[in-house]
Parts: sequence; structure tokens; C-alpha cells
Amino acid sequence: MQALPMPARLFITAVVSSAIAVLGLAIPRVTDWGAVAVLLAVVVASEYLTLSLGRSVSGVQVSISVTAPMVIGAVFLLGPWGAAAVGAGCWLQFTRDTPLVKVLFNGAQVTLSGWLAGWIYLAFGGTAPIDSGAFPGVLIPITMVLVSYELINGAFVVGYISLANRVAPARVWRGMLAESALAYFAYNIFGLLLAVVWGAGVGPFSVVLLLVPLAVARWVFALFAREREAYEATIRSFIQAVETKDAYTRGHSERVAKASLMIGRTMNVRDDRLETLRFAGMLHDVGKLGVPTKVLQKAGKLTEEEFAAIQLHPVRGREITRELEFLGEAIIAIYHHHERIDGRGYPLGLVGDDIPEFARMIAVADAFDSMTTTRSYRGARSVDEAVEELIKWKGTQFDAEMVEAMIEALAAEPWQPTDTSALFVGPQNNVPNYASDDDDPTAAEVLASHRPSAENPRPAGEKSDNYSTGRRGESS
Repeated sequence: MQALPMPARLFITAVVSSAIAVLGLAIPRVTDWGAVAVLLAVVVASEYLTLSLGRSVSGVQVSISVTAPMVIGAVFLLGPWGAAAVGAGCWLQFTRDTPLVKVLFNGAQVTLSGWLAGWIYLAFGGTAPIDSGAFPGVLIPITMVLVSYELINGAFVVGYISLANRVAPARVWRGMLAESALAYFAYNIFGLLLAVVWGAGVGPFSVVLLLVPLAVARWVFALFAREREAYEATIRSFIQAVETKDAYTRGHSERVAKASLMIGRTMNVRDDRLETLRFAGMLHDVGKLGVPTKVLQKAGKLTEEEFAAIQLHPVRGREITRELEFLGEAIIAIYHHHERIDGRGYPLGLVGDDIPEFARMIAVADAFDSMTTTRSYRGARSVDEAVEELIKWKGTQFDAEMVEAMIEALAAEPWQPTDTSALFVGPQNNVPNYASDDDDPTAAEVLASHRPSAENPRPAGEKSDNYSTGRRGESS
């Protein structure tokens, strides 16, 4: 706990202390220790059955376990005190790689969630063990248990993550529950099925029967996890291909994705869209795979053909990614990330809010990383210098709102300039490379003398598309 902020340590201490007190009160009040022992055994074993679904963009580790159905089943069978005793089994889930603070907090929050949900169940007329013959009146306390357990459990976890990572609770809450709340609710119904089957005379053997559908549900979640892994692998393959072709951009994609997320979070973009924004940031330059290597690496004067080839890379990016349905609106962000607010960008010369929201974010993030990264003709700009340039060009090259969001994000999350001088090979002529520095406003004047004309021609044959754009705080 030494690495945690003081508010997080105080929160954990309060939760763990409360859970220990509840467990102390529960021990003499539990009436069926045989049932508790059976459910406890499953809870302890569930640590080794837990399936990780990876991390959300808020940094939340998402996983699925059989613990929650067991604790909810205990609420219906044993009431609040029995549920607290079963939830305390999480304290026995020791593994070599699990930090003690995580074991303590997990056990405490599950214990308290089960205990509080149990009292809510009784308050709404429920009985322990559950009287399944009291239909339909029993539906109200059943629903209250399922809803309250998920909300209480989520509130504890959100509180911990918010305080430990200094992240707004609302952002963490959206990241955890935006898409998974209904799935977890349905999954936790297995706890009700356990109690009903147990009470119908099957007894402890009902746990064995329940593990079969639980295994099926876990398998479905596993497919979801593997699908996410496949998405990540696809994106990484594209990034590796781009960086192999142009080592000058190594690490640039990840940094642009990071800066884009900083802007998106500041603008209250919900977490499911943040994931798409991250994809867009990572793949914004994937179209460079369609640009000849000698053109990508050329510094100095460009021919008209070379200039046109480089300006076509957003179009090539859209062509490469358009069949990847999981990218969603990331595809149009890739296509339009070189547009300018004043209409002098490419490929379509869109103006202002006609430029998709994510493309406007990536334009700022792209330029910011370019400025704070070492180039062959200069060292990395400081963060303050880069911010000054963003401010100078807001309303012309950049969306002013996105610039302000970047500045606000930098005040809360430090950024370190990147030294990439080790990537430079051979003699340098101190001239910007158009393919790598077109997003850098500090190189604009030098680049203007090394291209066929001062204008940014629109590639022939490209027509405007109609895309909806978002505003600050919206979730379009």
C-alpha cells in the first residue's frame, strides 16, 4: 500500500476494517455452516477459474469469476450473515502473483457487497432460504438483490480505482459498466438458480449442476476475450509493418494514441468510444504502407508525383482498414486526420466541424507528438514550446476546443519529450521530411519550400462523405 495515494490507503483500510467487523458479527449468526462450507470451497477455487478480459481504456482490469453467483446464491439461501461468510472466502484466494492489498480489498468488498445485498433482500420482503413458491411477489426482492449487489460491488471497485489512479469516478464507472452491466446481471442470475435448485431438495449437489452452465457462460466470455486479443494483434501487425517500412516513426503510433486518449478523456468521451479513438490513433498512419519507401524517407524537394503519393496516405489508410468492422468510426478518423480547420488540409479540404471529431483530436495529438520528438533537423521541443505552437495555430490548423482539451490534459498528466536520434541512419541534411513532418506546424515554412506548390491539392477523384460530428461532452 506504500505506492498508493493516501486517500486510496484510507479507503482500503476503512473497507477492510468494516468487512472484518461484519465477519466477526456473522460467525455466531450463521445457522448452516455446511452450506457455507460448500459455497466457500467454490469461492476459494474460483480464483483459479477467473477469466481475465483485459483492461479497459480507463485501466480497469475486467474479469469474470464464479464468485459473484456463489455469494448471491448465499444471499437467497442463508441471508446477509451467510453471504458475508461466503464472500470472506475471497481472503483465501492467495496466489504468488496476487498482491496482499488486492486480496484484502477484494475479500472485503465482496463480503460487504453480499452482506448489504442480503439486508436489502430482507427489507423488500425476501426470505432465507428463498420461497420460490411466493411467485410473483418474490420477483421484487430477487431483482433488488441482483441490482444492488452489482451496484454496491461496482461502487467499491470504482472508489478504489478512482482514488488509486486519480481518475474521475464517473469515468471509471462508465468504463466498467457501460457495456458489461447487462451481461453481469444475467450472469449473476446463476446465483438465483443455485438457490432455487438447492431449495428444491437437490442440496449441495446443485453446485455441481450449476457449474455446467457457468462453464458455458465462461466459455462465451473467453471467446469475447480472444476476439479482443485478435483485434489487438491485427493492429500491432499493421503498426509493425509501418515502422519496419519507416523506422523514423517508431513509437509514434502509440504516442499519438496516448495523446488522443488524453484529449478524449478530457472531453468526456465515453469509454467504448475511447477504445475506438485509441485504435484510430494507433492506425492513423497505416496508409503509409501504400506510399513508396523512397518517398517516405526522402528529405528535401519533392516532385509533384511524390507530393501526391504522400498526400494520398489517408486515402490508402481508409482502403486498408475499411473491411475491419471493429474499427467503427476510427476508419473515418484515419481518413481525415490531415484535414485542417481552415479547409487547407487533405484529402478533402473539409472545414471546421465538418471534420469528424476523432480526426480533429488526432490532428492535435499527431502534431504534439511530432513537435516533442527528436527530428533530424532539430531536437525535441519542450512541452511548453509545443503548447505554444498549438495555441498559435488553433482555429487555423487545429480545432481550438481540442487544443484546449490537450492543454487541460497535460496539466493533469505529464508528458516527456521523446529522443529518437538513435533511429537516424546516414548523413542528415537538416531538412524536414515531408512524410514525417507534415503534421508539425514548426516545420511548415521549411516544408513549403520543398514541395511543388504552397497549396495542398486535393487528390483527384476524391469526393466528400457525409459524417456526423460530435461536440464536447456528447456521446454521438
